[in-house]
Amino acid sequence: MTTPTLTTNHLDLLAAVCASPAIVGPSPDGRTRPQSLAGGAVGIALLHIERAISGHGDEAPAHHWIRAAASEPVSIGRNADPFHGAPALAFMLHTARPLSGYQRAFAKLNDATITLTRQRLAAAHARIVRRDPLTMYEFDLVHGLTGLGLYHLHSHPDHPVSHDLVGYLARITQPLGDKAAQPPWWLPSGLAGTPHPDFPHGHGNIGMAHGISAVIALLAYAILHGHDTPAARDALAALCDWTDHHRYDDPTGTWWPGYITPDTTPRRHRPSWCYGTPGTARAQQLAGLALHDEARQQRAEDAMLAVLSDTTQRSRLPEIGLCHGKAGLLQSACRVATTSNDPHRSAQLTAELPGLAAELARQLAAETHSDAELMDGVAGAALALHTAASGTSATGWDAFLALT
Repeated sequence: MTTPTLTTNHLDLLAAVCASPAIVGPSPDGRTRPQSLAGGAVGIALLHIERAISGHGDEAPAHHWIRAAASEPVSIGRNADPFHGAPALAFMLHTARPLSGYQRAFAKLNDATITLTRQRLAAAHARIVRRDPLTMYEFDLVHGLTGLGLYHLHSHPDHPVSHDLVGYLARITQPLGDKAAQPPWWLPSGLAGTPHPDFPHGHGNIGMAHGISAVIALLAYAILHGHDTPAARDALAALCDWTDHHRYDDPTGTWWPGYITPDTTPRRHRPSWCYGTPGTARAQQLAGLALHDEARQQRAEDAMLAVLSDTTQRSRLPEIGLCHGKAGLLQSACRVATTSNDPHRSAQLTAELPGLAAELARQLAAETHSDAELMDGVAGAALALHTAASGTSATGWDAFLALT
């Protein structure tokens, strides 16, 4: 997948932009950033950990960033979630396990994350018993139990808490008993997870960052890695049926809206990881593999190929980042290409990757990027380019994106 414009020297320069932990300071809302996966030291550490373990960088920057991420008291309270505090730090050290010196710290963070997860599972099951509607912060990838579930399934798939999380995510597909017109995963809120006048009847979120595609990806991963239960399969099938109902097929290819609301016409989101076709297609591909549904898998791969080959769609991604930009499309496409078990489609997908990687590399070289962060900055773009150049990941760093 390597292109002439994407060289080891180029990746070294990108890593240099993220070299000094001094660039991470307090966030505008007063939350300290070192413990942030999205915008702080935890996320930038992933880049240097991946480079060190894959043999493309020294260990020293990784150790510097790990220390920066752990430089303040670790959050284990209400603001701790998959992208902040103890769970984010635990994920960082899970990726760093080949490096020496962090076993005791990881064990403590892992224990804290298990405790936090059990507390939130108990609250979630109590909510279901009360027959209250699902909330975004309870289940989603960024804040909720889907993100925590991916951490546990990747770090210790056989632990009881992993089993309990799969059981909970299967349970959210079961009717609450109120004969509601909408499915039980319908959110009574706006896109930020709070009430909003533009969403008086809530919304159904299909996206990866805050919606049901991440649950689809997790359940598929669980089934493929030792949690193949009737409940998990039934839940995955129910969610896939719902997304099928809201799938669109037109001359530009297959696509899913990022979200739906009653009595409004769904719109095609730009091809970003968070709400667009790339994240959703990857989730659908994993579901096809887990359910032995070749038609679903093929449709997902064709949807990704349509985005990659459509310059109009790609032009809607002026940003560089993993969440909203080219890096998220590139990383999602890399995972779909390498997972496809159809040699012809895999070759077609792989043939599109060097051009996208070169486009992202040229943009990074031509522009000044002061933001080193993971989700919208240089660190995430560099990680996606590293994956494209090497064809793999030594750490599985993109597990937090529900891509692997």
